[in-house]
Amino acid sequence: MSEIDMKGHWEKTYGSNEVAKLGWYEESPAKCLELFEKCALNKNDTIIDVGCGASSFIDNLLSRRFTNLIGVDISENALSLLRQRLRKNALLVKWIIDDIANPRIIQTVGEVALWHDRAVLHFLTDENGQQNYLSTLKKILRKKGHAIIATFSLSGAKKCSGLDVKNYDENMLAEFLGPDFKLKEAFNHTYYTPFGSARPYVYTLFQRVR
Repeated sequence: MSEIDMKGHWEKTYGSNEVAKLGWYEESPAKCLELFEKCALNKNDTIIDVGCGASSFIDNLLSRRFTNLIGVDISENALSLLRQRLRKNALLVKWIIDDIANPRIIQTVGEVALWHDRAVLHFLTDENGQQNYLSTLKKILRKKGHAIIATFSLSGAKKCSGLDVKNYDENMLAEFLGPDFKLKEAFNHTYYTPFGSARPYVYTLFQRVR
């Protein structure tokens, strides 16, 4: 699917569905927050949520009084829904509309302390998109910074939102990121969609070591 088609797909997805009925919606990003707490970040550290959609991860960081947050998504509709929910707190976040598979803006944000991605990487099924993702991560994540990456596990769904996905385990993710990153923690977790379907994920926490 081309970049234009991919953007159109996600604009339609967020423009025609209730957020709480989307197949990846979770009321609380509890598992990502568990890994987040292990990063021991300062309140003013820069945190980027890649493919944030309309999730509540940024809400939770704002409630913890983190002050330097960046929300990125390919879908303007998704970011609009998230800003509406945050109300005046949306002014505390830098919003970027960009495609991580073909980034034009993300690489200009400067250095970040944490890269957060729940359910984005597995949508990148071609090598070009995967390498653009990786080069962007390496460009902006500071040394000793952390990356939280959660994808469909090897036993997880092979499609999501009508799109093919690439499944991973923690070893595959470590190989993908390469020697610049050390795997600090990994676990499997089965998420249940709003319709009760099981979606096995692998959650990982990496630290950049060079």
